[in-house]
Amino acid sequence: MAEQPPHSDVPAQPSEHAATRVEAGDEVIASGRLESFSDAVMAVIITVMAFNLRPPAGQHWSEVTQRLPTLLIYMLSFTVIGIYWNNHHHLLRLTTTISGGVMWTNLALLFCLSLVPVVTQWVGEASNSAFPAVAYGIVSLASALTYFALVRAILRANHHDVKLLNALGHDVKGIISPFVSLAGIALAPLSPYLSYACYTLLSLMWIIPDRRLVREHQH
Repeated sequence: MAEQPPHSDVPAQPSEHAATRVEAGDEVIASGRLESFSDAVMAVIITVMAFNLRPPAGQHWSEVTQRLPTLLIYMLSFTVIGIYWNNHHHLLRLTTTISGGVMWTNLALLFCLSLVPVVTQWVGEASNSAFPAVAYGIVSLASALTYFALVRAILRANHHDVKLLNALGHDVKGIISPFVSLAGIALAPLSPYLSYACYTLLSLMWIIPDRRLVREHQH
């Protein structure tokens, strides 16, 4: 008879995507499941924006410059989605408890981000108009507010997690971001390019992932 391996009483260590408990009931879900779903939605958003790109109609420089606003706003929107994806990744990796509020605010964030391809195409087609610039700012503002709400929901669900509370306790950029978007909306009637400058500044503020999350994630 083959010798049986000795039984170990040492409990198995939880994996990086260990199950986390939903506060509203006894259902246990994996934190990686919410992250994977969000990653898939953001990948589709980028794909939709890429499908809307069109090459110049001809070979002359004037025809290239006609497509330049579309390319520039695509680059900005691509950066915006990438920034949300990066910070969202670090945020969920630190989250141990996922409540119903976390799932719904996460869904609201994805809804706002799903509007980015729509306003991106509109700006590309009418970059000199104030209305597309305002619409882009409204989507930017809504995305910033829902991300801030997601952070608050995660803090409420993980009020027992000192490590997470220390990482998210002082969200200066999260507080400033909506005001930058509001400034872009307000400046649109003067010049839509002032609005785009505000939205670009907002992206530059977040181009480096939130250092609080990265620091705690590494520890």
